[in-house]
Amino acid sequence: MTYLSTIPLFLGNLRGWEWLIILLIILLLFGGKKIPELMRGVGKGIQSFKKGIEEAKEEINKPEDSLNKASTDNTPSGKDRS
Repeated sequence: MTYLSTIPLFLGNLRGWEWLIILLIILLLFGGKKIPELMRGVGKGIQSFKKGIEEAKEEINKPEDSLNKASTDNTPSGKDRS
């Protein structure tokens, strides 16, 4: 069994008191002022990740939209027939 496959098992066995102790240790290590800054950074990172996913989806759908638009723009009109 690899080390990475045991991590979820370890985190699944934590109960309320263990989480409380872990949170207190984090509070002592980083201090009360630094934690909001860290959480703000995490929030901005998540927001940036979601924005990147949306841009990727738009980029994937963009060629499809431009093909549809090009096919409607190239339909012959009655004015310029020779």
